[in-house]
Amino acid sequence: MHLAASQINGCGGCLDMHTKDAAAAGESVVRINLVGAWRETTVYTEAERAALELTDQGTRLADSSGVTDEAWANAAKHFDEDQLMALVALICTINAFNRLNVITRTPGGEYQPGQFG
Repeated sequence: MHLAASQINGCGGCLDMHTKDAAAAGESVVRINLVGAWRETTVYTEAERAALELTDQGTRLADSSGVTDEAWANAAKHFDEDQLMALVALICTINAFNRLNVITRTPGGEYQPGQFG
């Protein structure tokens, strides 16, 4: 979700951090590189795809009328209520950090994996 929202928002600082942290945690290069085109790939589970759709719709609020009933229902098939609320909080948080970094022009490229925790 961090990568998907950060790509949509054009946040270089967050993309730098989250791609490096994902790689350091053992995520495959293929899955990291394909997150921006997740709809056209086969490397994500149905639950991950539901979370990515919720992230897309929750990030692109100005492009639509918000999260569709279909996207919410699909996410609810894969996540219980607590997990859904955690996902919503994650989407909100990464969008806030994206905006902070874009507004303050935080560049990508200097982050070291695990630098902030």
